[in-house]
Amino acid sequence: MSTSVRRGLAAVTGVVLFVAGAATSAALRQPATGIERAPVQLPAFGRAVFLSHVNDPARTPLFPGDPAFHIRTVFTVPNDGFYLELIREGAHTGTHYSAPCHFHKGALCMDDLSPSDLILPAVVVDIRDEVANDPDHVVGVRELKAWENTYGPMPSGAAVLLLTGCSDSWGRRGDANYFNCGSGRFGVHQPGFSRNAVRWLIRTGVLGRTGATGTDTFGPDPSSDAAFLPTWLTLRRHRVTIENLTNLDALPPAGAWVVLGSPRNVNGSGAPGTVFGLVPSAG
Repeated sequence: MSTSVRRGLAAVTGVVLFVAGAATSAALRQPATGIERAPVQLPAFGRAVFLSHVNDPARTPLFPGDPAFHIRTVFTVPNDGFYLELIREGAHTGTHYSAPCHFHKGALCMDDLSPSDLILPAVVVDIRDEVANDPDHVVGVRELKAWENTYGPMPSGAAVLLLTGCSDSWGRRGDANYFNCGSGRFGVHQPGFSRNAVRWLIRTGVLGRTGATGTDTFGPDPSSDAAFLPTWLTLRRHRVTIENLTNLDALPPAGAWVVLGSPRNVNGSGAPGTVFGLVPSAG
């Protein structure tokens, strides 16, 4: 690796750590009601993991009604000297995050958000056992409080992520598929947050000016909530939702951070992208 490349990588790393530190500082200044939220210190990271699926038309499940997804080769190295594809997909295809304007007229869109809105401390709530028994499981306030009793207060401005296990069915065909969380049941079945759970996260300051709800399904809403109210509640101020995640079991319940990377489309309601998980060093 050349010296110039090494210097470039060092500069990029410095920028990411500076922005993450700014996000931490901003989060610490957010008021919270109820219990006092624990300060969030930027840890030393031991490794980075992908939390996003590969963007592959052959394997990517599309939310019912979304535009078709195609990738077509336009130029090739043998014929043109370079390789380039044309990609056609909806803004909410595959792993992506949604901006507030996705559900609210006049709210912030992707090009209005700041870098510190997209680098968030992660809270991972593991509900795989519950989902194995009920693919329509709804996470309530009691489960979020139980998480805090075990791991301590959730930080302000957190990305609260449900580890459901549904991502194991990504790309599957047949009766047991991603739409029914591998259960084989007819129709769409997915777990999610209850409305009151999201209201509690907002009221206690976990979802403050910034923050997110996310999951390894089509979105934070359980299949029983046809109004998508958990998403509607989340997408205010500078908050986002993160959808179709994977590999959440590579993160600890507390202490990791997530970094959201997507094209910053003008007036964009969302975009497919790469989500990174930064795992703190042991000890």
